[in-house]
Amino acid sequence: MPTPHHDTGRAPTRLEGRATWLVSRAYTRSSGLLSAGFEAHGSGLRSYHYRLLAALEEWGPASQAELGRKTGIDRSDVTAALIELESRELVERTVDPEHKRRNIVTITAEGVARLLELDKVIDGIQDEFLAPLTAAQRRQFIALVSRLVGTRR
Repeated sequence: MPTPHHDTGRAPTRLEGRATWLVSRAYTRSSGLLSAGFEAHGSGLRSYHYRLLAALEEWGPASQAELGRKTGIDRSDVTAALIELESRELVERTVDPEHKRRNIVTITAEGVARLLELDKVIDGIQDEFLAPLTAAQRRQFIALVSRLVGTRR
């Protein structure tokens, strides 16, 4: 007969040393911190809004489809997020004169200002997430995870 389950807040021992389990737990923690940080900021924006604003600021005007591909955000989610950003005057969407069915998105001056505010929110979240690590461990962690996700070799 199985013993009753007692919630200890721990994973089964066979999961504890598995990288995939640890990464999923780290993702859950980081997502929670991001959600709480954006909510505390009171802007009504989320991490995908930040990602889109950052992409536009860094790479310049782009089509909605290109933004989706480059940021890894689903095209329908990009459209909904851009409508929201446009309603807040953080981006402008204009018809591409060469392809009438395509919109080109540009970040506005207000969008850049909001992005700079959100940078501070993100910086605080990074500090909270990485708090258990020393500065050297933080650099090593970033380098190792970057290799795992293919952004650095």
